[in-house]
Amino acid sequence: MTHSIFPCSRQAHGARYEIDTDAARLDLAVIHRFLAASHWASGIPLPVLERAIARSLAFGLYRDGNQVGFARVVTDYATFAYLADVFVLPEERGKGLGRWLVETILAHPELQGLRRWLLGTRDAQGLYERCGFRVPAPPFAFMERLDVGAYERTPPARRRQRLLGAARVSY
Repeated sequence: MTHSIFPCSRQAHGARYEIDTDAARLDLAVIHRFLAASHWASGIPLPVLERAIARSLAFGLYRDGNQVGFARVVTDYATFAYLADVFVLPEERGKGLGRWLVETILAHPELQGLRRWLLGTRDAQGLYERCGFRVPAPPFAFMERLDVGAYERTPPARRRQRLLGAARVSY
C-alpha cells in the first residue's frame, strides 16, 4: 500500500498547524519521549517504536514545522483500523488539535469504507465520542494477551535470528 502525504493545514492561535503522513518529517525523539512516559506505552524502546511506526500509517501534527502531536493507524486498508498512540503535547492542548487530528485521520482517502475502527482509551472518551466512536454494544467484548515484560527482554528480531541459527528447521 502506498501512503499519500495527505497534507492538511490551518491557522489557529497565531500559528500554522499541519497534519501529514510524511514519515520523513516525524521527530522520533519527540514521539519517543512522549510515548515512553505515557501510561499506555510506558518504557517502549526506540527500536520497537520505530518498527511500529514503519508498519503503520503514521500522522504527524506540526506547529510552524515542529512536531506537537502524533497518531498512527494499524489497518488492513479493507475492513479494519486500530487508532493508536494519539497525543498532542501538553502545551498545545485546549486548541481543538486532538479532535482535528482524529477527524483528519478518519477522512484519509485510503481509510474510507472500513467497517470497523477501534481504539483504547482510559481518559479521552469525550474526544473520541465527538468523532463518532462509541462503546461497542454487548455482547462485543475485547480480550487481550498482555506481556508486561516484553520491552525488557531480547528484541524479537534478535530472538528470531538466534532461534533460527540454533535449530535449522526445514519445511
